[in-house]
Amino acid sequence: MESDKSKIMNALGGKRGLLDSGMPSLVFLIAYNIGHGLKDATIAAIITSALLTLIRLIRRDTLQHVLSGFVGVAFCALLARKTGHAVDFYLPGLIINVVYGAAYAIFNIIGLPILGLLLGPILGENLSWRKVPARKRAYIRAGWLWVALFLSRLIVQYPLYRSGNINALGTARLVMGYPLFVLAAWGSWIILRAVPSVKPEQV
Repeated sequence: MESDKSKIMNALGGKRGLLDSGMPSLVFLIAYNIGHGLKDATIAAIITSALLTLIRLIRRDTLQHVLSGFVGVAFCALLARKTGHAVDFYLPGLIINVVYGAAYAIFNIIGLPILGLLLGPILGENLSWRKVPARKRAYIRAGWLWVALFLSRLIVQYPLYRSGNINALGTARLVMGYPLFVLAAWGSWIILRAVPSVKPEQV
């Protein structure tokens, strides 16, 4: 079960993936507060993301999360530069939470939980869990944890975005990033480990 825990964490991003995606945002916030210049802050964030990508290349680690993080940071920076509003650096993150939250909720409602589709093949179940009601319900329950995560971020961060308070928004983004991810991932593992996994040959 411990190996399953590691598989779940890695599949959902892992510690390194979260560092790669969260560090540029922190650098952006710090740089903006120090220099009060949008251009310098966006450049600092992009450089940070590029350095993390380079480190991954040197270490020959997986580039999945860091590359998506680099593209995301570059897009956020370009958007903020285009609008001239520093808070827009965090706008794509809000949109992503809307999309992910809606997707997790809809797929849960139709009985095809995203967590099952994502983790089933990784845990050796493939889609066999769909034929075992208890296992399917476990994936759905775990999925609602992620819906709650995305929704809580929107409830807190969207009003801050609308107010233009970049420091409060940036801080909320950090506080509600890695800590909430770990909590949701740990909760998902607790829910899933309570129901035995299903092997294809068992169905």
